[in-house]
Order: sequence, then structure tokens, then C-alpha cells
Amino acid sequence: MSTPAEQHAADGGPAARARGLTKAYGSGETAVVALDAVDVDIARGRFTAVMGPSGSGKSTLMHCLAGLDTVSAGRVWLGGTEITGLRERELTRLRRDRVGFVFQSFNLIPTLTAAENITLPLDIAGRKPDAQWLDRVIDTLGLRDRLEHRPAELSGGQQQRVACARALASRPELIFADEPTGNLDSRSGREVLGFLRGAVDDLGQTVVMVTHDPGAAARADLVLFLADGRIVDEMAEPTAQTVLERLKRLDRARGRLGADGGVQEG
Repeated sequence: MSTPAEQHAADGGPAARARGLTKAYGSGETAVVALDAVDVDIARGRFTAVMGPSGSGKSTLMHCLAGLDTVSAGRVWLGGTEITGLRERELTRLRRDRVGFVFQSFNLIPTLTAAENITLPLDIAGRKPDAQWLDRVIDTLGLRDRLEHRPAELSGGQQQRVACARALASRPELIFADEPTGNLDSRSGREVLGFLRGAVDDLGQTVVMVTHDPGAAARADLVLFLADGRIVDEMAEPTAQTVLERLKRLDRARGRLGADGGVQEG
């Protein structure tokens, strides 16, 4: 099942796409298929959420689209560049220059200030940040008065905002966020989701977020639902209530399949 991105072709086509994407761990009778021939388009300039039960393949899908994990079969493109088959050095350069990451664990360097953490990927690459863009990101995320603080001097929400700014600093084509509110209290979580939404609406970014939270998914333009390694449904203009209802229906359907000896819980 593919996501409808045809209307965005005028903007240069999908930000990422996959065809026949398959990822298996192990071999033979013990092999576990995490992704099963997935076709997906990630629309440029939009916020896409990926949901599904534990073991459904949602994080694996994100990692394969981002080039953080290899695929067993199929093809993956970032923009117009096919990343399947790239050498590790080329893949590392592509991720560094064209992809931003926001993880649940923040991944900040404790000895660096917020400002130094934000520009770290650019510093490693030997690139100077676009000062005007960087100022816009810092002000959008409300970090102007926290730039000289180290991570231990920041709240969890502030640390995640720094991580968001780091992901945005190089103006990447695509930002991947893996459970970005998982370690935050509800208020900080809402703030970070608001900033990701703002990155799309105000800064023109493309965001893909893996989440288990219907409220978080409701911030997206489109929700993809995974089960047993396949995209089984999608929802445009989601609300927390409609997402929750869809998840319950999918759980009931999967329960019936399991009872009949078919698909097992992933």
C-alpha cells in the first residue's frame, strides 16, 4: 500500500520512497520478517507519523528509509538518490548532509554547550552554518537564552529542543524522529511536537515520526499504520480520537487473525 504523494510531484517528488522494501533478521526457519515488501512514499514538506504495535516494523521502516539499517530486498530512495547499494562512506556523507535525526534519548554531548551541540554535525563536516537559518531555528525553538547552558543545566524538554535544533541546523531534506516525546513529561512533549509541527509549517521541512501516542500522531498530516511488517492503513487529517479508534479496530482484526491460526502478534 503506497501513500498518495502525487500531488507533491511539482515540488520535486517524494522526500523519500521505497519499493518492495523487505527486512529480515536471521535465516531459514528462524528468520523474522520485520518488513514485508513495503511500498511507501514520504511526501515532501509534510509531517508523516508511523504507528503500530510493538514489533510491527515501524522503527525498522524509519531506520531503512534513513539509511541507518540495510535492507534484505527492495529499493530505497532519498529524494532522487537511491541509497540501497551505496558504500558506507557515501551513505554516511548522505545522512550527514541530507538527513536530520531526533531520538528519544536526546544524544547530546554533556561537555558541550547547547550552541555547540546544535552545530556539532556541521562542525564535524567542516561546514559553516547558514547564520540566518540557524538564528531562525534557534528562535523558533525558543532556545536563545539557553545557548550557553550544558545539557545537565537544561530540562528534558529543553534538551529535546536542542536535539531538534541540531537536526534542523543543516537544513536537511528529511527529519526522522523516533519516539521524540518518550522521555518527556506531557507539557514538554506537547512543546516538542509543536516545534516539529512548526518545522513543517514555518520552515518548510519534511518530518517522519515514529510514535505509539495517538495524541502525538494527531499533529501529523498523515498517519501510516503498520502491522506485521506491512502498511495496512493510512489516515489523513488525523485526530487523537480517530487514530485511537483506528488502532483499536486494527488490534481487533489482528486478534481475529491470530485466533484463526494466521498472523501472530508481532
